[in-house]
Amino acid sequence: MRRRSRAGGKRVKTRRRKTVTPKRRNAPKAVLSRGLSIADLQEQLDHRTSELHESLQQQTATADVLKVISRSTFDLQTVLATLVESAARLCAADNAALFQRDGEVYRLATTYGYSGDMAQYATEHPLRPGRDSMTGRVALEGKAVHIHDVLADPEYRQTGYQQAFGYRTNLGVPLLRDGTTIGVFALVRGEVKPFTEQQIELVTTFADQAVIAIENARLLSELRQRTTDLTESLEEQTATSEVLQVISSFPGDLQPVFATMLEKAVRICDANFGILALSEGTAFRVGAMYNAPPTFAELRRQEPVFRPGPSNPVARVAASKEVLHISNLADDLAYKDRDPAAIVFVELAGARTLLVVPMLKETELIGVFAVYRQEVRPFAEKQIELVKNFAAQAVIAIENARLLKELRERTAEVEKLNRQLEQRVSDQVGEIERMSRLRRFLPPQVADLIIAAGTEKQLDSHRREIAALFCDLRGFTGFTESADAEDVMALLRDYHAAIGELVIKYSGTLERYAGDGVMVIFNDPVPVENPALKAVLMALEMRDAIGALTDKWHRLGHDIGFGIGVAQGFATLGTIGFEGRFDYAAIGTVSNVASRLCDEAKSGQILISPRVLMAVEDAVTVEPVGEFALKGIRRPLAAYNVLAANPAN
Repeated sequence: MRRRSRAGGKRVKTRRRKTVTPKRRNAPKAVLSRGLSIADLQEQLDHRTSELHESLQQQTATADVLKVISRSTFDLQTVLATLVESAARLCAADNAALFQRDGEVYRLATTYGYSGDMAQYATEHPLRPGRDSMTGRVALEGKAVHIHDVLADPEYRQTGYQQAFGYRTNLGVPLLRDGTTIGVFALVRGEVKPFTEQQIELVTTFADQAVIAIENARLLSELRQRTTDLTESLEEQTATSEVLQVISSFPGDLQPVFATMLEKAVRICDANFGILALSEGTAFRVGAMYNAPPTFAELRRQEPVFRPGPSNPVARVAASKEVLHISNLADDLAYKDRDPAAIVFVELAGARTLLVVPMLKETELIGVFAVYRQEVRPFAEKQIELVKNFAAQAVIAIENARLLKELRERTAEVEKLNRQLEQRVSDQVGEIERMSRLRRFLPPQVADLIIAAGTEKQLDSHRREIAALFCDLRGFTGFTESADAEDVMALLRDYHAAIGELVIKYSGTLERYAGDGVMVIFNDPVPVENPALKAVLMALEMRDAIGALTDKWHRLGHDIGFGIGVAQGFATLGTIGFEGRFDYAAIGTVSNVASRLCDEAKSGQILISPRVLMAVEDAVTVEPVGEFALKGIRRPLAAYNVLAANPAN
């Protein structure tokens, strides 16, 4: 075949293409062979085209709704109205509404297709969870509810709604947030025509979008409120800080303090002017004013003292000592009684809303702090608290000024007292240092005795008869070689704690301790009756206490025992050592005997010398254990093991 070229109009030869018919063109014949007519195919094609068109409409509408949501983030009502309208149109509903949860009921939030009467009826009749309504069922079950015909539903009881709206088919979808129903999407039709599954899914999608919008609005509202609260709090803190700074800068001058307080209170409370008046018996003197109307301010400067009548707000606060908040002074009793001060405030100053806070020092009225608005607009609770805080600061400033005046009057006397006090403090510091040094380097009993006596004479070397007790642990050396350092320290802590309590209980003096070896003396520096008996009774109780500990250590695999030696005799006692490190020591044979008896004692034995036995034989039961040749002792010494205290003791 030939055709003209687009460039020059000449005919050019082209190769005739062979026409190939796709196999699908034979499909109608195949379908016809199965019994479907062309009309059936056309009907299916039209249905599919309708579905695609409807789906496209829904997707387009959803996209439009999302655009509205994104543009109207700060306008929740616009978003909800758009969602309700779009749902109604796409689902071919006669009207639609969104109900939001308010406590135990669901109230109308926005509508589409409602007449004025319908909206009024729904507003006046909030719905509760229950089976009697579609909205109530959604709220009760937390899932979509589809009533094909409300008149045929035996549980439906909201006849008032049905008569007012004239609907037959109802669809309700919940607005769910964290599994909780916070609202209901409601669509109705005036005829019995159920909604399709696709339409229900669409409404569910819109319900989800509504939840997101509501949550965003809630978070935004909280953020705004938080920002407002922080701003107000910052303003209040800044104002309070500035007032405190003025108080510290002008400690004896109250005028700048009062002026700053009034200025801050009036500004933060969004008032017009403020007055601070100080009490003078039954009258009041204006102490400061801020931003008062000129005519009123001039009157108060000429007559700073005023005496309010019984019904006057200031007099009422003075009587009750409580905050007084009057919304409209023109309606107040004082103005109606023609109180002169009230007339001045209302007619000359144009005051309407008044807040009067008493300035109290404990129960004594110092004055009043008042702020005014020239319009009827009550103060908020936060503003009232702020004025109360300023009133309290004013009292503090007044009290500081009074104290400063007294302080200045007594300056000379205080300086004299300070000089005397410095000397006393110096003396006391020296005494405290001496007491601290004594307590650090001497046994508690010795330090306390010296402190009580006021002299260190007791530290001088002297000779006295004492009882000496020496104790240590059996097997301790082997234990330290095999055990961890932490276990050794834990054992010593338990051991010393048990001994320490008993030393105090029996009025002993801890002469020394070195590792597991402990020496306690009795009858010096604190005299005790029968020191040998005190030592033996303490030894018995020590054996019981340490015995419980050795049982525990045995269970832990440590073979630890405990032995005690007790002797009585004369010794030389006093401090030994050098500056910064003194000890109180007992030097003599009695100390050596006690130590050697302890060395000879088997685990659990309390070995005493014959002299100790003579002092305690009526009080305890003993058994002889023979004579011992003790190192440093010339003759063998008979020893006795104390078994128990006699019942009388």
